[in-house]
Amino acid sequence: MTRVVLLGSSPGPDTSPTGLRLAALPGNPSVGERLRSQLTSMDPRFATVQSGDVATALRALAEVAESATESLFIIPENSVVHDELIYQITKSKRGALALVAKEPRPEVTEEEDNGQEDAQDGRIPIDEAEPEIGLNRVEGLPVRARVGKSRVVSVGTATHAVTRPNAVMLGPLHLSARNAPVLAQTCRELAAMADRFGEDDDLMQLIVFGLVRNGVSVGIRGRRDLFYRRVTTQEEVNEAGAEMAGMDEDRARLNNAVKGADGFFTTYFVSTYSRFIARWAARRGLTPNQVTLISIVLGVAAAACFATGDRPWMVLGGVLIYFAFVFDCVDGQVARYARKFGVLGAWLDATFDRFKEYVVFAGLAIGWVVSGNGDDIWILALAAIGLQSIRHLLDFSFGISNRRKAPSPLPTIALDAPDDRELRQKLTARKVERSQGLRGLLKMWTKAGKFRAVHWARKMIVFPIGERFAAIAITAALFDARITFLTLVIWGSVAAAYTLTGRLMRSLV
Repeated sequence: MTRVVLLGSSPGPDTSPTGLRLAALPGNPSVGERLRSQLTSMDPRFATVQSGDVATALRALAEVAESATESLFIIPENSVVHDELIYQITKSKRGALALVAKEPRPEVTEEEDNGQEDAQDGRIPIDEAEPEIGLNRVEGLPVRARVGKSRVVSVGTATHAVTRPNAVMLGPLHLSARNAPVLAQTCRELAAMADRFGEDDDLMQLIVFGLVRNGVSVGIRGRRDLFYRRVTTQEEVNEAGAEMAGMDEDRARLNNAVKGADGFFTTYFVSTYSRFIARWAARRGLTPNQVTLISIVLGVAAAACFATGDRPWMVLGGVLIYFAFVFDCVDGQVARYARKFGVLGAWLDATFDRFKEYVVFAGLAIGWVVSGNGDDIWILALAAIGLQSIRHLLDFSFGISNRRKAPSPLPTIALDAPDDRELRQKLTARKVERSQGLRGLLKMWTKAGKFRAVHWARKMIVFPIGERFAAIAITAALFDARITFLTLVIWGSVAAAYTLTGRLMRSLV
């Protein structure tokens, strides 16, 4: 369940004509009616905050946040938005996430999260720039926020200067339950100083201003291939409806069903087409669990083929294990596309991934023995099974312990500080501190990932499931079981050493 907070007309540019009709959409709904119907799928508890008076609105929002036991989704009532964008924002794992739009600036390069910027556009370096009150506008909102690659660095107001502002907070803001108390405290502090804000200060931007200064890491997300806009007139409503209707939301939803952090083999040899199988399956009513069963059957059939030891059957087994992996990807894509998630499905997927691997190992070993090559192959088979079991145990235990680790706190400054210089100084000091020792080594290795070759090398060295299934399929079809097991053991050992070293280093910082 999510606590949904609908903001009435925001101070400044918005006058909240939520009764205006979206004639371009089926049913001719009003802006407010459509937004509420979109949000009902979240099983929400609604709260409405009238934002005509800033101080009153902030105190009302503080009361909502104080009583919240679930995540909060704050959005202006006069928002025209795609369902998929709401879904992606609310399903983010970040503790706080805001939808932003960057001010168009040619030849500007964003580097680090602290907002460092190249001086390719002829301006002075950002470290030497003076804080300013943003006067430019993007979509009617004052450009008074500074964002980096992944989060909001600082935010200003009509009386609080910010260094090199480059973005606006468009509207939706999602906060985890752990940040609700901070939001409540922040809103009360902001309400007490409401007389310092200007008439054009947007309420959403003020909220993020307070959160960032109170040390909350607010992640950023752009609209990408989805639609969001606040509307104030019938003309804007008509334009928004026509523009949104002309965008392919289903394609964006389908693309989002594919994991963004997959390995090389999965990205280039499976996900390029598996998403379309997933859409076909979802539209015909197949559930993720049914797709998982197809993957299991293909895996067992591949093992049976390998168990014959005959070359034609080995080749067929390689083909079947490849498609077993394809459908292993499809089941998750069906779940994300159709939004059908369940504990049983997650358990089946994780458990039978291992089952398929191990039954294939058994099939390969049996095929080697029945071909008259001796039974010493079982030593390699057991080594491969043992190594993979240990790797999964380490993955699971590290994931559990890492989730218990508190996030690294960000620096804070007083809400009444006239500009963000103190905050930027603290961020710079934090960056220097985190660039030393093991943290420095880890950060260098992370930054090296911007090079494509290094990025994919890091993905492949950990020997993810896609690469493992590809190695089994190729070596079994072209060579024999001994080569397959040697590949699994050698590559798996390298992967285990690499991941264990990285996790030990991360545990010590």
